[in-house]
Amino acid sequence: MAESQTRAPVFEAQAEINIDATPAEVYAAVSDLPRSGEWSSECTGGEWIEGTPGTPGAVFRGHNVRGDDVVSWAPVVRGEWTTEAEVLTAVAGTEFSWGIRDSRGNTQPSVWSFGMSPENGGCRLVHRFRMDTPTEGIRKITADMDAGEHRQFLTDWGTKVAADLRDTLRRIKVVIEETR
Repeated sequence: MAESQTRAPVFEAQAEINIDATPAEVYAAVSDLPRSGEWSSECTGGEWIEGTPGTPGAVFRGHNVRGDDVVSWAPVVRGEWTTEAEVLTAVAGTEFSWGIRDSRGNTQPSVWSFGMSPENGGCRLVHRFRMDTPTEGIRKITADMDAGEHRQFLTDWGTKVAADLRDTLRRIKVVIEETR
């Protein structure tokens, strides 16, 4: 078995929610990445910069903001910053995923996704995040940490990401159900 198949991911989290809308309606919202500012805890919006928006290979530049209280003891990016993400999967009404690019424009093993399925006349929306190996950003954050600090950072950051997924889904539900 390959090493990447035996090693646990650095981060892996998911959250689920039922939304009173069709999978097609939910997909139309969550695949429109410039709308992310309506529900994301960090992304305030952005724009498509390459390719056909919302299709595999398209690139989105996200504008983000993070406060000082987020894992306050660690040297994470604070204030405003941008990211670039490449759409990996775009199956209308079923799945939408994107991977975060590094500073050279390579897509890293840092994948965010939404999965939709019909449930009880509405839609079951699953939001996932998976990072198989440390990204450029995580390597920078943890570069000067000892083993104990590194473990604590992974625990604290994982808790933050899991909470963000849940909060994002609650906000998406409100946005979609209020505009139906």
